[in-house]
Amino acid sequence: MQTVMQALRLDSARASSATMRVSLLEWRGSASVRLRFGTPCRVIALGGGRTQAVFEAGQRCARSLRVRNGYGLVRQELLILQAGCAGQVMQRVAGVSPGARVLLRAQGHTQVTAVLTLIDRIETAGFVPEDVAPCYWQSVHNRLMAQQALPMYTAARHAAWSARRTLQE
Repeated sequence: MQTVMQALRLDSARASSATMRVSLLEWRGSASVRLRFGTPCRVIALGGGRTQAVFEAGQRCARSLRVRNGYGLVRQELLILQAGCAGQVMQRVAGVSPGARVLLRAQGHTQVTAVLTLIDRIETAGFVPEDVAPCYWQSVHNRLMAQQALPMYTAARHAAWSARRTLQE
């Protein structure tokens, strides 16, 4: 039986088309799926309030999911995703095709609110959230799971990430 999240690997034959498609939905009935941050290279309108945001390999975005019923909000989730490159192991996520590298997963009102507050603080500090180091988002995820204080993104951390990215290119 297949689970919602499975590991998959993009093969080199699909390297040129290594894009991540994130399905989005405006409030329609009981669900909303939106981008909190991320700049897609293309947006495809599907009609009925549905769109698909397309990201190139390596790009990052935050996808927010909210589901409500007659009693109020019943599910809230925030994922920070990175589009995979050829040969990279990715995870399957519902609504994301073909898959993505999940850097952070926050579930429930408390976790999602904490991460949204952190993203606001990062933007206030002058950083663009999609340019933040992927390892930072992973460390925030680990702190969330351990129920510890979330680390702030600093200029020193960003400088180290920028230097490492320059050396890798």
